[in-house]
Amino acid sequence: MATSPSSSMNVKKASSVKASVSHQGPKLAVVLVRGLIDMNQPLKDALRVLRLHRKNHCVIVADNPVSRGMLNKVKDYVTWGEISSETYTELVERRGKEFKARQTDGKKKYSYATIEFKGKKYKPYFALNPPLKGFGRKGIKVAFRAGGALGNRGEKMNDLIKRMM
Repeated sequence: MATSPSSSMNVKKASSVKASVSHQGPKLAVVLVRGLIDMNQPLKDALRVLRLHRKNHCVIVADNPVSRGMLNKVKDYVTWGEISSETYTELVERRGKEFKARQTDGKKKYSYATIEFKGKKYKPYFALNPPLKGFGRKGIKVAFRAGGALGNRGEKMNDLIKRMM
């Protein structure tokens, strides 16, 4: 049985995301704020590569030009910012789900993306609660710079994640 090129491409991206998450450089936390209803297919594809399938889910990605390009593409649906190492540690300890399944398929062809933290493997996303006090005073359809929830938050992302845990 032959696999489609898109499925093998996703697995390769999954392993590259795994490698980029485990390195010690700057990290970005990305949270899906709005739902996927009435979204066009290229945006859905970008969110699928980022592993954001549900509202209020968070992923940690490396701060590089590729990630920044995807975030700019989906900026009207997500919020992101730099995450500190303390917040990252608390996020994994409190909201991380341990990955207990096998690491590869039966034929050792595909590997599944995980986050390794203190010797344990975790799923590459975090399910969070809606934030206490809301996302922003103007709601989830307005940019963060204008008082809403969307787009780049910078250092204020740590506060949002703590309110969502």
